[in-house]
Amino acid sequence: MTERPARTLLPLAGAVAHTVGDSVALHIAETRLRALGCSVSRRPGTALPGAPAGQIDLVRVPGGFRRTPLPGCALDWAGPVGVPMAGEHDVQAACGLAHLHGRSRGGPRFLGVDYASVCAGVLAAQAVTASVLALARGGPALDATVSAAQAALLAAGPHVAAATAPGQEPPRRGEPGAAPPFRSSDGTRFEIETLDAEAWLAFWTDLGAAPSAIAAGWPHFQSRFATAVCPLPPELAAAAATADLSGVRAAAHRAGVSIAPLRTAADAEASASAWRWRLRPTGARGNPLPAPRAAAPLSGLRVVEATSRIQGPLAGLLLAMLGAEVVRIEPPGGDPMRGVPPMAGECSARFLALNRGKDAVEADLGTAAGRRTAQELAATAHVLLYNWPPGRARSFGLGPKDLAECAPGLVHVHADGWAGDAPGPGATATDYLVQAHGGVADLLAGPGEEPAPSLLTLTDVLGALLAAEGALAALLARARTGTGMHVRTALADAAGLLRRAGRGTAPEGRSGPAPAQDLAAMASAPEFAGAFDTVGGISCFRAPWTFAPAGDRPRGAPPAVAVPAGEEP
Repeated sequence: MTERPARTLLPLAGAVAHTVGDSVALHIAETRLRALGCSVSRRPGTALPGAPAGQIDLVRVPGGFRRTPLPGCALDWAGPVGVPMAGEHDVQAACGLAHLHGRSRGGPRFLGVDYASVCAGVLAAQAVTASVLALARGGPALDATVSAAQAALLAAGPHVAAATAPGQEPPRRGEPGAAPPFRSSDGTRFEIETLDAEAWLAFWTDLGAAPSAIAAGWPHFQSRFATAVCPLPPELAAAAATADLSGVRAAAHRAGVSIAPLRTAADAEASASAWRWRLRPTGARGNPLPAPRAAAPLSGLRVVEATSRIQGPLAGLLLAMLGAEVVRIEPPGGDPMRGVPPMAGECSARFLALNRGKDAVEADLGTAAGRRTAQELAATAHVLLYNWPPGRARSFGLGPKDLAECAPGLVHVHADGWAGDAPGPGATATDYLVQAHGGVADLLAGPGEEPAPSLLTLTDVLGALLAAEGALAALLARARTGTGMHVRTALADAAGLLRRAGRGTAPEGRSGPAPAQDLAAMASAPEFAGAFDTVGGISCFRAPWTFAPAGDRPRGAPPAVAVPAGEEP
């Protein structure tokens, strides 16, 4: 039986929603809302125009709100994209996911999961939660629209930004069998991870690989997160096959390399801890959250973000797109990712795609002065978002107890990796290891294919959505209780959500848009004009939601009601 947090920590406890429709996206949204405490019931009927993937209407909101109508969310397939789409496969084709997933294998391949739909469902639950938060802060009732196409563009976004950078040439396609995972002599397929060139050298040298192959493979292995290709010399796979799994593990341990054998989705689910919201009060009461300054749900709130790579920065960007002011803490000289080509002016195109519109303050957290700067900055914020390893916030003096006096109502959001579900002690929590250990690689395999993680960073992007969802849940709990909150989400949660969503429907026999294979041409096409903005000369995805005053959208649910005063759960 799934363990549930205390009722007072279910931010949407007392809310009631009615839904219409039948899609994976709607099912995921319903699941997420129930996990937050909302009572959800499906109503008969077909979705209304503008909500072909389903709709959500709140009909009861805690807090004694007597405004009608109350917030809701419409789920669309295409949204502002002018390409006809009627389902998941159309979205994967039109928005570049099939292209990116297949790039390492030489041609477009559909994901074996309804990835865009799962992401859209999380975004829809976020929209509802953000709208209730706006109400709780004295703001207007807002309706939202979310599209699966825009959810897909969140995953494709950094690749699109890179493709549209000046003078950028498309990455070369890979060939079948050229990318990891590897296979040991006893037949076990496994992924490895290291961010250190010396560890890479030590691992492959231990397994007997030639120095020339080791050197040739490192640049491709290091850049695979950005390029979605990883054409390694075949000599490396041959070296991996000379040792059984225990021998490979021993070599990885000696070199400081992380390893994760591929698991089936069933095995991963059977050994996973029961999912639950890791949301708890800090015990320190703060001042009431300020009222929104505009129609954006998080306007008037400030987020301090100390993150790197994809998961954390994208989570911070989503909060900024909901209206929050976001300030990054970066090391002296700035985040090293700012200088990674291709460049958009003086900044990396990929970095800009995930961090545009954010301010930055440099602080060396290894020094007392830098930690003091970070503490002072956190004291000005409503949310502190970080993706450090467990225990690091406390070591920096930025944990809930450390900041209880100067920032008593602060919401601490830890965008973690494994959350206790690692394949081994000290395993690096990066996307491809999580896909391998979490059973996602198994879900992606089509008929007759061997399981392999997608080089499209699936759990990084979905993990970012879950971190943003955690921030919204904690802010709503903060608004309802007056107490600071700590919430922890993880990349492993993203793998678990994909497992529970299950395999997608097979694309054979489908009709619809042909897979986009030129991301720069896709972004510049008139059909995508409403989905991208030009920032620094590159194409950057727009917010995946639109908000408008509640009541402007046709509804199919019964009239909204409010919880009478005194019935606050």
